Amino acid sequence: MRYITDEEFKVASRYLFLSMAIEVIQKDLDTLRNNSIFKINEPYIRLLESIEKKAIEERRELKQQMHMKNLKVLQTGKDDMFTEYTFYSKRKEEKRNYFNPAIRKKVLLILEELFESVNKTKIIH
Repeated sequence: MRYITDEEFKVASRYLFLSMAIEVIQKDLDTLRNNSIFKINEPYIRLLESIEKKAIEERRELKQQMHMKNLKVLQTGKDDMFTEYTFYSKRKEEKRNYFNPAIRKKVLLILEELFESVNKTKIIH
C-alpha cells in the first residue's frame, strides 16, 4: 500500500540512487588518482569530476525539495539479496525492499544519464 505520494517517492528515490551513484563516482576518482590505470589518467579524471559536480548539484536541489516537503529516506535493513529503505513523509512512512541487482541497475542508469548529459554539454560548448 502506498502511503507517500508519487511525487514524494520520485524525489526521495532519485535522491537515494543519485547518492549511491555519487559514491561510485568518488570511489572511481580515488582509484584513478591513486593508480595509473591508463597511460594518461587526467582526461578521465576531469570527466569524472565534471560528472561528480553535476550529480552533487542535482542532489543538493533534491535535498532542498526533500527538506521543504519534510521527506527522508533511510536504509532500514539489508541481507544478501535485498535492501530495505523506509521513506518518511510528514507522519507517514513506507517501507520498500529492493533486489540488490536492481539497485545496481538503477545506479548504472543514473551514471549513464550523467555521462550523456556531460557529453552533450561538452559538444554544445
